[in-house]
Amino acid sequence: MAEKTERELRADIVEVCSKIYNNGWVAANDGNVSVMIDDNHAICTPTGISKGRITTDMLIKVDMDGNMTEGEKELKPSSEIKMHLDILKNKPGVTSVVHAHPPYSTAYAVAGIPLDQCILPEIVISLGHIPLTKYGTPSTFEIPDSVREHLKDNFVFLLENHGALSTGENVFQAYYRMESMELFAKINAIAQSLGNVNTISEGNVKKLLKLRTQWGMDTENFSGCRIGDRLMNYSDIKNGTGSENNNKNRVADYNLLQDNDKITLTRKELQDIIESTVKSILKEISR
Repeated sequence: MAEKTERELRADIVEVCSKIYNNGWVAANDGNVSVMIDDNHAICTPTGISKGRITTDMLIKVDMDGNMTEGEKELKPSSEIKMHLDILKNKPGVTSVVHAHPPYSTAYAVAGIPLDQCILPEIVISLGHIPLTKYGTPSTFEIPDSVREHLKDNFVFLLENHGALSTGENVFQAYYRMESMELFAKINAIAQSLGNVNTISEGNVKKLLKLRTQWGMDTENFSGCRIGDRLMNYSDIKNGTGSENNNKNRVADYNLLQDNDKITLTRKELQDIIESTVKSILKEISR
């Protein structure tokens, strides 16, 4: 797919701003959106303008130090541009950042509660646990510093007593990730009001993590989620050391994928298990 032109990227930002405003995720001049257009420049929303009335010519172009390089003289870059640029420079693959105040997600941020439990399959697979970053004064480096602690393994964040933040390969992915987070927060809050929130079992979480692997999604920089106080991530499904441990772990892992007593293996996976089993038998015989 051909890269989008700057004009198209500006139109995308305006469309996302409209969605954010119409969703009720911002009031007055809240929120900000940015998109990196090349290695040295980004486009961001201006400060002091409602996201419901943003137009493409109002957007500000800045260098990666936050200096304005293009835009209407009476407008200034978003006051949170430091946070956006720090993420764009330090999160590989991310070219867009969205910050807003979706009510349910922000309520969790205000309550000081991360959305980190293994509850909804879609969230376990796509977002993992959503951390709560430490409070920082808006427009300062305090927020970028607190977000950076979680940046490697997470895509979306709750900003303590502030709001929500999402990142993406493009502005629409960043927006949809925030949309998913907000729906998750809403469902979680309703379940809590009903008196019970069930977490997904350990075995089923492992199945979901395996799906990420099968779908070619990143396994190295993914936070996983929690069952109570226990963090479930890829370290829980990695093989052990030694042929016997490898075989036991493989068999245990594939047992998790059983469906009506059927297990699906690739030829190589079956060969690995057989080879490991034979080696273990031979080792026992030679003792």
